[in-house]
Amino acid sequence: MAGAEFSIGALCLIVLLAYGTLHCVQGADSIPGLGINWGALASNPMDPNIVANMLKDNGIKKVKLFDADPWIVSAFSGDFEVMVGIPNDQLSKFAGSLGDAEDWVKENLTKHLHNGGVNIRYVAVGNEPFLTSYGDKYVKKTFPAMQNIQKAIDKAGHGEVKVTTALNADVYESQTNKPSDGDFRDNIRDVMKQIIQFLHEKKSPFLVNIYPFLSLYQSEGFPEDFAFFGTHSMTISDKNAQYSNVFDANLDTLAWALKKSGYSDIKIVVGEIGWPTDGNKNANVNNAKRFYQGFLKNMASKKGTPMLPGHMDAYLFSLFDENLKSIDPGNFERHWGIYRYDGKPKFPIDFSGKGEEKLPQSAKGVRYQEHKWCVLNADVKNMSLIPPALDYACAGADCTSLGYGCSCGNLGLAGNASFAFNQFFQTRDQSVEACDFNGLGSIVTQDPSKGTCLFPIELESNNGDMLTTMRIMASMLIGLSIFFITL
Repeated sequence: MAGAEFSIGALCLIVLLAYGTLHCVQGADSIPGLGINWGALASNPMDPNIVANMLKDNGIKKVKLFDADPWIVSAFSGDFEVMVGIPNDQLSKFAGSLGDAEDWVKENLTKHLHNGGVNIRYVAVGNEPFLTSYGDKYVKKTFPAMQNIQKAIDKAGHGEVKVTTALNADVYESQTNKPSDGDFRDNIRDVMKQIIQFLHEKKSPFLVNIYPFLSLYQSEGFPEDFAFFGTHSMTISDKNAQYSNVFDANLDTLAWALKKSGYSDIKIVVGEIGWPTDGNKNANVNNAKRFYQGFLKNMASKKGTPMLPGHMDAYLFSLFDENLKSIDPGNFERHWGIYRYDGKPKFPIDFSGKGEEKLPQSAKGVRYQEHKWCVLNADVKNMSLIPPALDYACAGADCTSLGYGCSCGNLGLAGNASFAFNQFFQTRDQSVEACDFNGLGSIVTQDPSKGTCLFPIELESNNGDMLTTMRIMASMLIGLSIFFITL
């Protein structure tokens, strides 16, 4: 049985209590040029049609996807402008075969563009393929893959679709931290010049992901206010330009790098920008609200940066939390959502950029599994049994909210076990066997959520999502190995 979704009125009341004066509106307009990323690395992803309707309700008409799943893409027919992606693990195939590229275009573009009514505007070939952590893994594959996909697009008669690649801001750097000293990294400068020339010739945008949060996360000494907008506690002076936030300085570092490459007129699109809400002491709802409020006001003003004044195109990252994302970069990786996993907004955000204290539209028609949770059995007396079971649960589910400074960081050992047990239980569609834990688990019907710590109820499972099932099975195998090693 599916639980009924909370009413928007009830949710407005909850946020009203937390934030004071709040306007909750039905329907909205967003800043021209504003889009949003939707990644579906979740145990039970949201129905694409529900997502599309939610974006319409919020006036957002641009969406960026990380692959080209036909069910998802087809949901965005009509007024949406869509960017689809080709994951890094497919770069080698398309770099080496024009035929494979032509097949991909036929299956993922042609059938959607005209008869399907989907306005696919861009294809992002690769997702941050030149990250320093990847080394040279994708350096020789990305550009040939871009070329073959573009050739296949042109051959199919879809010249309106432009090829680009999503690049992290670490592809460029400034040794002095001044934007005017910006240039592309030495080890990728040659391939970057090839890509830039290609983008310029094809009139495609340079797609860059910029994260002020990471500046704060990666450096304890980084001035916190410089990660946000509207503060002037620190400024960088550079060639008669003043920078009061790291985003403007970062974007202009790219602008200088492009200028030095001879392509200062290329269009720049911010492919990802956002702030996480959990998994780190600086990743919380208040900071996310502050960041988005400042960024969206800045974007709506069309002020731009000293090097790039005027209108800006940007995709917020991200729509929902994703509990299956890799946490190699940090536990915050699963908490970039402006919305919770179930389409409930986490904080007031005004997509129009006017800075109004209003809650965005939530997802409608969401269906939950039964209202039950798995927690630590209250009769457990031998606390030494808990740590191995806790490790097992966290190896097979998302426990990133349990860290220091996180939303569930003060539960104690028993509370940690209950949270982990429930995460494991919900991810496996509330299977009775998933709440065993050698007799330590117990299924309850009273919500164990406490304070800022939410014990979620999973969405109704999409039985056709074989990929999600495989991911969960893989995480269970990892968990089993850790469990038995611990024992």
